[in-house]
Amino acid sequence: MHLHRIALAVAIAFPVSLPIVVLAQGVATEAQLQSVQISSARAPLDPNLPSSTASRTAEQLREQTIYNPEDIAVNLPSTTIRKRYFGDRNANVGGRSYGTLQPGRALVYLDGYLISNFLGRFDAPRWNMVNVEAIERIDALYGPFSAIYPGNSIGTTLIVSERKPKGLEASASVKLNQQGFSEYGTSESLTSKQLSARIASRLDSGLWYSLGAQHQDSQGHPMGYANAVRGATAGAFAAPTASATRVSGILYDLDPQSRDRAIFGANSIDHSVQDTANLRLGYAISPTQEIEGRLSWWHDDSSVRASTYLRDALGNPVWGGVVTDGVRQFTLTPDAFAPSLRDEVHRQLGVTWKTKYAKGWNASVVATDYRIISDAARQANLAQPQADLGGAGSVTRRDGTGWNTFEVQTAYTPTEGDFGNGQHALVLGLHRNQYQLENVVNNASDWRSTETTQNQSYYGKTTITALYAQDAWKLHPDWMLTTGLRFENFESLDGSQYFAGPPVAQSSFPGRSLTALSPKLSLAWGATDDVVIKTSLGRGVRFPNVDELFNGTKTGSSITTSDPNLRPEVSDSLELSAEREWGKHWLRASLFRDDVTDTILRQTDATVTPTVTRVSNVDKVLTQGIELVWQSRDVGIQGLNLGGSATWTDATVTANAANPAQVGKQWLRIPPQRYTVQASYRPNAEWLFGASWRWASTMFNTELNIDNNPNTYGGTSSVNQLDLKAAWKFAKHWEWSAGINNVGNQPSWQGHTMPQRSVQTEVRYSLL
Repeated sequence: MHLHRIALAVAIAFPVSLPIVVLAQGVATEAQLQSVQISSARAPLDPNLPSSTASRTAEQLREQTIYNPEDIAVNLPSTTIRKRYFGDRNANVGGRSYGTLQPGRALVYLDGYLISNFLGRFDAPRWNMVNVEAIERIDALYGPFSAIYPGNSIGTTLIVSERKPKGLEASASVKLNQQGFSEYGTSESLTSKQLSARIASRLDSGLWYSLGAQHQDSQGHPMGYANAVRGATAGAFAAPTASATRVSGILYDLDPQSRDRAIFGANSIDHSVQDTANLRLGYAISPTQEIEGRLSWWHDDSSVRASTYLRDALGNPVWGGVVTDGVRQFTLTPDAFAPSLRDEVHRQLGVTWKTKYAKGWNASVVATDYRIISDAARQANLAQPQADLGGAGSVTRRDGTGWNTFEVQTAYTPTEGDFGNGQHALVLGLHRNQYQLENVVNNASDWRSTETTQNQSYYGKTTITALYAQDAWKLHPDWMLTTGLRFENFESLDGSQYFAGPPVAQSSFPGRSLTALSPKLSLAWGATDDVVIKTSLGRGVRFPNVDELFNGTKTGSSITTSDPNLRPEVSDSLELSAEREWGKHWLRASLFRDDVTDTILRQTDATVTPTVTRVSNVDKVLTQGIELVWQSRDVGIQGLNLGGSATWTDATVTANAANPAQVGKQWLRIPPQRYTVQASYRPNAEWLFGASWRWASTMFNTELNIDNNPNTYGGTSSVNQLDLKAAWKFAKHWEWSAGINNVGNQPSWQGHTMPQRSVQTEVRYSLL
């Protein structure tokens, strides 16, 4: 890919007066929620945001089929949501300069409360706390250009807003989703269903409330397959012996590195039942003061099963042992088809106090506490069906794990006259967060119920305390200078590991304290009334999370080694952007550059048994790219709207003394090209038709880019997906909709197999 040629083409295609918006996002103050941007479709964030944004409103979200809350982000520019199956609890986010294996670079807020789970490799944002009925909009902020946000904003910051009631509101919906799935020896029709409801009201006393509940029963497709790879698995592809059991059903293909692979059956087939309850209460203390609280509760009951493809001479299923098809011989370990169970309860608390003066100084205080009340993941050592009767196993508990945040912020909003005369719009703040991980693995004589001795554990805490300031200075009616500085102090403490052995191993790690300064600078020029051009520079520091520092987990099939001395990721970013609105059209062009030092890489070596996952720093990774985003309203026909985005990216390792062979290789799980197109048509007040198309090129999943066969299980393939939806308001307050996701049933993989074609229907009642 030749980014320089693309940039030249963009420059030629655009007039000199291309635009950009002067935007920003605060945490809670009312001053941060006033929009003065060009397009009414853009984010209602702080008017002085020093970087690009993208948004989807509730009305726009109606144009697409939504089952899980994370679906609201799938059409945002330069964004990947790794939703592996319906009911997935670990839908990680990928962005411009990072992949879905780097969850620490995705900040997600729900009504100002942090729901990003920086506790583990696959711990995605807690989307489950979002009530689908209440979603008002989602906004995305790209890059570390605002001093208001923590260092995790070096990737993408997503802000989910739920609707506050203006009067009495009530709504409810029933969804039914049917996915046809076929891969290897599995061919199934999988059903998922969801019930959701919400009631809210604003009373004359100044009190308002919102109560929501959601229940979903989701059936996932296989997430993995028991397999053996030639040259990678001990004993694989050996000649048969007389003692081996003769079986049929072994399938063969090539793995992502084009090595011969044998497939024995499907595993990690998840059936989850989830319940969520949300209560929000607010009270207007006075016309200029408001307090708000939130309580959310989530419960998940999950069972994971397996399915063998192997049959003996009598047609009976074979789940383990030494097997042969007469040509090759394989040894299936007892846990190759082992089932598991998980039961977890999460709770979130949040409170906000803020003032809301139209001008002058405002203040806010935001506090939140997220806690895993109970979490028991029960894993059998034996395959089905023996494991269904009990037997040995293990139980992993994370009770007490969670995080809390506290933020105090004050913001000054000048009058329009003052601002025009060179006055400043200021934001000052204090932020603190603490993440605490408690992970214990116990042996179990009966994996379903009876725990015995402790097998291993790891603990740890991280704390970040930050002071920040940001100033938007209107130098001239056409010029805005935004400067910011964020000071952060990071501490890791109480880190420890324990393994029962043999041999017994126990480690305690000394605490560490690090500090970082992150300066920000942005200059915006209003070239015309409808055009803004902007240059933004920013540094962001992403400190390692608890899991990256202290996780030393080992199982029968995998080992994870972490590093308590990991260095933080330091991102120096640049964005040049231009934004313009003319008539019914809006367009933004951005050139971005992200130079990251000490990128934290977590890579799994699957060529050994058990597999080994290592966490380490990579010296330098440089990402450069171009992003185009556009929207058009009433295009040729009244009610026809179009929009979309295009992103070209080059992400390359430029230095790595620990592994020089990685230099020059492409970074993991970042597609060089990705495109989205959305269309909607509203011929009248009763009907809505929507369509969206997403395409992304193939990516690499190995640090040395040796995975040259991406279109298979375990690979990171291209994406080519078309979604369609139709909605009909057939009576007052009532709506029926039907949608088809992945109309062409185009297969794709991100390590796991992504959803195939699904059909969803929904009946919804709304008092609004």
